[in-house]
Amino acid sequence: MKPFQNAMVAKVFGDYPPRCRKKLLAMREAIFHVAESIDGVGQIEETLKWGEPAYITAETRSGSTIRIGWKKATPSQCAMYFTCSTDLVVRFRARFPRDFKYEGNRAILFGEKDEIPSDALAFCIGAALTYRRDRKAKRSSMPHRV
Repeated sequence: MKPFQNAMVAKVFGDYPPRCRKKLLAMREAIFHVAESIDGVGQIEETLKWGEPAYITAETRSGSTIRIGWKKATPSQCAMYFTCSTDLVVRFRARFPRDFKYEGNRAILFGEKDEIPSDALAFCIGAALTYRRDRKAKRSSMPHRV
């Protein structure tokens, strides 16, 4: 397991119920693993946003923030959250309609007993970590109007 960069993040993980903590730690590891496997993503910053662990491409600004968390209101599920102003979850839903449960345009949900489809989740993480870079490349490759 990758050591925590931030003591407050470690405390939040420690406060999660054991049944969800294991799944959230697996998601955390997947984020770091995918980031290391993609050229140009750079170092991931681990911090808290809205009291939940958040992962940011602060060094390169290549991606969009990923958060993971658990809520008391839904104690048997945890989630991976994406910035709702992006089209990431819409794209994930189109590509993986049966692999995940979704919440609107902001999250992939996991029940405490759900298996995590690791290849599909790695794709989603990679898309988030390269979101800004890919959009910038797409815009620069579009023909200019005269």
